Amino acid sequence: MKTRRSLFALSLALLSGGAFAAEPQQVAARLLDHLQAGRIADAEAMLTPQMARAVPAEKLDSVWRSLGELQQRGQARSSEQQGLHLVEVPLQFTGGAVIAQVAVDAQDKVAGLLLRPAPAAKAPPPPADATYSEVDFSVPQARGALPGTLALPKGKGPFPAVVLVHGSGPQDRDETIGGNRPFLDIARGLAAHGIAVLRYDKRTLARPQDFQSGTFTVDVESTDDAVAALEAVASDPRIDGRRVFVLGHSQGGMLAPRIASRWPQARGAILWAAPARTLLDLLPEQNRYLLSLDGDISAAGQALLDKLDSQIAAARGSTPVPASELPLGVPQSFWKSIEAVDARADAQRLRAPLLMLHGGRDFQVPDADWALWQKALARRDDVQWRTYPALNHIGIAGSGPSSLKEYTRPGHVDAGLIDDIARWVEAQR
Repeated sequence: MKTRRSLFALSLALLSGGAFAAEPQQVAARLLDHLQAGRIADAEAMLTPQMARAVPAEKLDSVWRSLGELQQRGQARSSEQQGLHLVEVPLQFTGGAVIAQVAVDAQDKVAGLLLRPAPAAKAPPPPADATYSEVDFSVPQARGALPGTLALPKGKGPFPAVVLVHGSGPQDRDETIGGNRPFLDIARGLAAHGIAVLRYDKRTLARPQDFQSGTFTVDVESTDDAVAALEAVASDPRIDGRRVFVLGHSQGGMLAPRIASRWPQARGAILWAAPARTLLDLLPEQNRYLLSLDGDISAAGQALLDKLDSQIAAARGSTPVPASELPLGVPQSFWKSIEAVDARADAQRLRAPLLMLHGGRDFQVPDADWALWQKALARRDDVQWRTYPALNHIGIAGSGPSSLKEYTRPGHVDAGLIDDIARWVEAQR
């Protein structure tokens, strides 16, 4: 989740400070020097006490080493925020490009560290010989319109259309993750099959000011905008309004039946990597998996899991708790609202065909959820099931256990998955 922190980053609380005594870029450079040279004890000595407790030396070393060999360090940039100097340094590892964000306090101590995938380069335009074009498309909403892109087949319409609904957190229209753009791949792939596709920037990214109250629900964050997108694309004269589908990925897949039920004209729903359980059920499993990739979970790792369990209990409890004390820094109102979503029951009630897609290497939404979906929808004869043993959570093929590091490597959504979606959409007449 990401007003909410990225699943693909090591993120630590930033602490307030005052006036600055030394050059923050020098402090950040020393920290990176220590990490690069393997001087973990020296790096740990630079941390504030709170930071050192949050990320023990062994965890810091493990995260750094997981990125591979550092090949290049770019030009540092500084800014000030909440009494801290934030220094951003581009780093190129063998495992991919990342941005190191180091927070330096008034005592020249490191109060925070964020390692996140570097933004992807701007996507190239469609090739000159493409059988589709891309046009700007705005999703109207009373709370503020969202910018988007409509991939439109060339030739005589009207065309069937698919609306893409993102996973958790502030996502752009391409659902960019490191060097990967799953929604761009799907949009252009389906458009080449003669299917229009709308993708749009998520509200938490495009209009963060809409969440300044500090309380919001999953419908405000996702559902309402997806319904507005379906209505908008269906009313476009270039689109066959009787053949508009919703495709949800991850959290968006979990919400897809809910979205389709709120716009009954939806011709069908596609659930890709969709959780069958609540996100608060999945978070401990995801973290336990990641912490055990290198072997047994350490004492420090277990402490992190114990803290997460306490945060989850607080999110589910009846006592008001600040967002800062809850999983991913997300307000309790969101967690309460998404806990109330029963995705399997929503899918059982939905009077529209379903296409279910699952990658065999998906550690975020594992095989256990796939089995729960199959059990819940066993009595329906209008559900098609597609599994892809080599694919990870974002539809990219690989081998061995999947990990966050894998997301930093550029790739493309499997063509077979896109072809399966296209064939299913074409069959829904």
